[in-house]
Amino acid sequence: MIARQQDDSYQTKAGWWRTGLRLFGIAALGCILLLLTLWAAAALYFDVRVPWLRIPLAAIYLLAILAVWIRAKGRWLKMGLTVGAAALVMAWWFNLKPSNDRDWQPDLAVLPYADINGSKVTVHNVRNCDYRTETDFDVRYYDRTYNLEELRSVDLFMVYWGSPSMAHTMFSFGFEGGDYLCFSIETRKGKGEGYSAVRGLFRQFELIYVAADERDVVRLRTNYRQGEDAYLFRLKATPEKAREFFLGYVRRINSLHAKPEWYSAITQNCTTSIRMQRAAADRAPWDWRLLVNGYGDELLYERGAINTNLPLADLKQRVHINAKARAADKDADFSRLIRQGLPDTPP
Repeated sequence: MIARQQDDSYQTKAGWWRTGLRLFGIAALGCILLLLTLWAAAALYFDVRVPWLRIPLAAIYLLAILAVWIRAKGRWLKMGLTVGAAALVMAWWFNLKPSNDRDWQPDLAVLPYADINGSKVTVHNVRNCDYRTETDFDVRYYDRTYNLEELRSVDLFMVYWGSPSMAHTMFSFGFEGGDYLCFSIETRKGKGEGYSAVRGLFRQFELIYVAADERDVVRLRTNYRQGEDAYLFRLKATPEKAREFFLGYVRRINSLHAKPEWYSAITQNCTTSIRMQRAAADRAPWDWRLLVNGYGDELLYERGAINTNLPLADLKQRVHINAKARAADKDADFSRLIRQGLPDTPP
């Protein structure tokens, strides 16, 4: 009798587990199908190239999926039709082609590219906008030859505009004699377009690597945009690693000059794009802070990449450069002045 009761109890518990797992599986599958449906409708809403068709197509898609779940017979048929419809939208979406030929905003109209001759790299179209306000500026470009043998430093700018979780990252390379070349990975917007994090998830913007003077991309964010805070971290890098990192940027600007690519707020943004510059076998391990990049300084600090012996909280207070940048403003020695007094400055 006791054995039979124990067996019944075991079977009851096993039944509960099976029921629980089944319900969990149904809920997880339902969430996946819902997300697929919402993504497909959003892709139609944002990325159909005929504006007046966007809302009707997205609405028709949602109504069609709803009709499938109301009228179709059988769970597997409903799921198959839902997945199949999303797959059709996905096939169309992945075939949307980026372009280098649009009516671009003036500061994003010209792409940089580079010529490599041994240790000499000539970068064409280094941007140096002369700002009067954030939106009122003269666009200027110059060409500059950099000697990889004279590469002396790699610095990281992290720019926050409100949330501590998200930042814009820029890497700058310092050369003997005081030249700095800064790379900013951005959305390449057409005239009249503004950035949207939601639109950045879809095929709305092309990708651009801006190669610029620090008096442009840094000063814009510290002196002319409101509510942005910039931090300058000096990084540790052997000469070989610094040159390899620099050439990774050079290869990318040449690649984008020849063939446009889409910007993606997840896979091709100002931080994740940098990781993709390296061969898969050479990439650092993935970390959630690569995506929530406002904590990227914490990640680099833990990995020993930042050139400091200070606690990170103390260091961050000392590398905030907004006041220095505003004081230096249009000074030709801007890059040196914003670095004055930084801790552990490499030679």
